[in-house]
Amino acid sequence: MQHLVEAISALYTSWAGCPPDSTDLLPQSGSDRRYFRFHGKGKTVIGTYGANIPENEAFFYFSDHFREKKLAIPEILTISEDRQFYLQEDFGTVSLLNRLEATGFTDENYMLFSKSLKALAELQIKGDEGLDYSRCLTNKEFGKQAIMADLLYFKYYFLDALRRPYDKQKLIDDFEALSNYLTHTEYKYFMFRDFQSRNIMVKDDDSVHFIDYQGGMKGAPQYDVASMLWQARAGLPDSWKNGLLEDYMNHFETITGKETDRNIFRSQYNGYVLIRILQVLGAYGFRGLFERKAQFLTSIPLALKNLREFLEHQSLGISVPEFKRVLDICVEDEIIMRFTPTQADETTPLLVRVHSFSYRRGIPADDSGNGGGFVFDCRGILNPGRIDSMKTQTGRDKDVKDFLEQQTQMPEFLNSIFDIVDISVEEYIKRGFESLHVNFGCTGGQHRSVYAADALTRHLKNKFKVKLELKHIEQELKNWHNPLPEKKS
Repeated sequence: MQHLVEAISALYTSWAGCPPDSTDLLPQSGSDRRYFRFHGKGKTVIGTYGANIPENEAFFYFSDHFREKKLAIPEILTISEDRQFYLQEDFGTVSLLNRLEATGFTDENYMLFSKSLKALAELQIKGDEGLDYSRCLTNKEFGKQAIMADLLYFKYYFLDALRRPYDKQKLIDDFEALSNYLTHTEYKYFMFRDFQSRNIMVKDDDSVHFIDYQGGMKGAPQYDVASMLWQARAGLPDSWKNGLLEDYMNHFETITGKETDRNIFRSQYNGYVLIRILQVLGAYGFRGLFERKAQFLTSIPLALKNLREFLEHQSLGISVPEFKRVLDICVEDEIIMRFTPTQADETTPLLVRVHSFSYRRGIPADDSGNGGGFVFDCRGILNPGRIDSMKTQTGRDKDVKDFLEQQTQMPEFLNSIFDIVDISVEEYIKRGFESLHVNFGCTGGQHRSVYAADALTRHLKNKFKVKLELKHIEQELKNWHNPLPEKKS
């Protein structure tokens, strides 16, 4: 990671004429791209590293094309010679999803969603004009082949993981029928492909701007609307979904200058809602069940409940009986509960005590009377305490955290620990156990063990809502205050 930081910082310095005042590593999402925020000259810019050069090139081309049409996307400020690093305009830290989660289903937020859909219609229709679709990353068009790919993605990475029987040939036949039905749409423009509220940034003046459109292609505009309105994490109420769909169709007709057959538009919209929900389930299955990333596993129940709501209230307008039978299996209570983590409530007696300690003083004793628990040795992780600038810092200082996250195997180490500890915590909650100890040790009890203990505490708090007691033994002996860390945004 250090070589990436150095390379993107060098690009910033070349562009700005001076080094940045400070650099933040931004959280990684579902892709392999890495993002940085540079502070300098009274403003911030976003630095991006992407090893997939064709993906970068699609982003550069789309951005240049859309900027010429004054659409709501960032300006590309500079690009490295190898095309792997680039700087772009920073729209701030608040996404539309952040705004919704912070303030709820208010009239103001409804207007932000409606404003976003208007900007989307402009991007789709005006952005389509003169666009060279041969520059797309994958398919030029979201047609039958791409629809089938999304359905098969769902089949292989989610449905088959359920290990429930179904008629494979009949299901493929239904996939073919649905793909043919959705391919024959009279409306085809630029399709964003991943249009959801976390990819919509809201500035202080309530203007909205889009990021992460590099996967775009030509396709039905209803797909993007479905992606936004049926995003599981946003959980929009039916009144919002219905009202915003009408708003979008009004915007669409205004920009095209043509009336639409709204019954046909809605019918095909429903088909794309289903395709999008299943594509997301496939992605969650791949990232969660196969790559073992916990945040995607915990999103699966939300997506399944979203699917259940769709099946209860919407119609596809086409008969696909085996497909319908398979979808009914997916939304059974048993399946949803399989992916829903057990969580503590006010009656749960379990208290998880998480400690960091120094091996020089020895492993902490369990005074609960139960014994057992876990002891994890962090000494296999590179020690930031051997670097002069971090000797007096702790596992809560930014330099130390950046070092552990970017230059060591701490993330992989912790993911394995989460998998192990989760099993015990879930069972202890179910069985009414009262105590579990988890200890992290390193040489001085100052850097690696502190960081790891904080990370596990945050993970257990978010996933299981369990009572926690966090204690950094070595640091408390030095009178260092240790409040429970807050959830990361």
